[in-house]
Amino acid sequence: MRRPVFSNLLLASGFFALAQLMTPTGAAAEARLALVIGQSAYRTVPELPNAANDAKGMTELLGNAGFTVTTAANLAQSEMRAAISDFAGKVSASGADTVALVFYAGHGLQIDGENYLVPVDLDPKREADIPLQGVRLNDLLNTLGALPTRARIFMLDACRNNPFPALSGAGHGLAIVDTKAGAPGSFISYSTSPGAEAEDGNGIDSPYTTAALTIAKQPNLPIEEVFKRIRVAVAQSTDGRQIPWESSSLTTDFKFFGESSDQPPALPGANSMALASATRSVEDWRKDLQGKPAKVAYELVITEDTVPAYQAYIELYAQDAQTPRLRTVLERRRQMLAWERAVSINTRASFEAYLANWDNSDLAATARRLLLRVQNRNYGQPVAAAAAPAPVAVAMAPTCPCSTPSPPATPVNPSVAPKKRVDDTPPKRKVVETPPKRRPPPEEIVYERAPPPGPPPGAVMQGIGIGIGIGMGMGGRGGDHYRGDYRRY
Repeated sequence: MRRPVFSNLLLASGFFALAQLMTPTGAAAEARLALVIGQSAYRTVPELPNAANDAKGMTELLGNAGFTVTTAANLAQSEMRAAISDFAGKVSASGADTVALVFYAGHGLQIDGENYLVPVDLDPKREADIPLQGVRLNDLLNTLGALPTRARIFMLDACRNNPFPALSGAGHGLAIVDTKAGAPGSFISYSTSPGAEAEDGNGIDSPYTTAALTIAKQPNLPIEEVFKRIRVAVAQSTDGRQIPWESSSLTTDFKFFGESSDQPPALPGANSMALASATRSVEDWRKDLQGKPAKVAYELVITEDTVPAYQAYIELYAQDAQTPRLRTVLERRRQMLAWERAVSINTRASFEAYLANWDNSDLAATARRLLLRVQNRNYGQPVAAAAAPAPVAVAMAPTCPCSTPSPPATPVNPSVAPKKRVDDTPPKRKVVETPPKRRPPPEEIVYERAPPPGPPPGAVMQGIGIGIGIGMGMGGRGGDHYRGDYRRY
């Protein structure tokens, strides 16, 4: 009777030890929450079978990594927004020491410089329908960015080709999102470069998710190293056609599995200088790549994924088979950086500068449309500025008999407040005043419309004086009001 009990205890100990190995020790010190969305069953365009598989694989991986995972599939717009809102509520309730991760597999679109996640019920007839029917990526980023968390991680396998015929003018891929421009503590990864399209893959998972499911399992890898290795793996599996991209503003370390301080082995041929910084110049990269085999140099520049690194490789390895493809990647990256600047500045000059260099790009039509929009927006601004003083002139110089009366040279009733404002009126405003014979002063009109004479003349004159005083007082206050508005503008 004792032997089975002992065996059960031994078996339980083994399972506990295995669980300890598979669960990151850092998870005990932090809460980990994940939202996984897989969009496969689109209603108006062909399905994406791999998106469902990608979501399933990531749900399992993140669960093993200590995340409490919420999985949602084939969401319409209202359902996607509700899922994001519910997830944000869970993150908020979890507290500031929480790592929040969102994985999205499905279609993504770029319209007017904005990135959108695509619900399965999206059915656009024109590009203007996307803001109404889609879900803005920035809404997701800002919703979680407003919450106190330890880290926010976004993995977007969403750069597949545009399947909607009505959106022929939309740009390819997704626009750059710089996490450094938002709340600190974010990490965002695209399955391919900005402005490029990702492949759905020939297997059950996309190339990006296939690499992530393998590499993220490796223990003690910082998140930055995980995605550098994912980038190299995807570039190799697609023969350079797809190169993942990421942006980070993380302020703390994160590892999917383990928290050992031991540094993982570097990629073949990589040294501390090559992996150190994205601010290195072309000359720095030339020195570091000089003399290295082309394959090793190629993996180094893919790992870093920067314009200076690609430029140095193209100059040093002009005859290598990978150079034409990297030249295309470099050209597109420069274009997307220029596009990001144009949209961020959002002025006539910024869009004109973009069109001066990229007039034949897929984003040129959008740039022209946004340029026209900015011109229309600015059209009224100079007019408004020039017209601002006009109310002052109107208040000081009436243009019709029913407006503020033109005062006589001497006040009718000396007890009324002094009319210094009238005395200071520039001569050009006095020219506007109509002679009494052609346009009777308002006080005469009031006198003629009054009831038959009955009150004493002194009362009539006093009434006229009061009327003029009130009218001029209102005119003076109106002038002060408009003058105050003019100073604010």
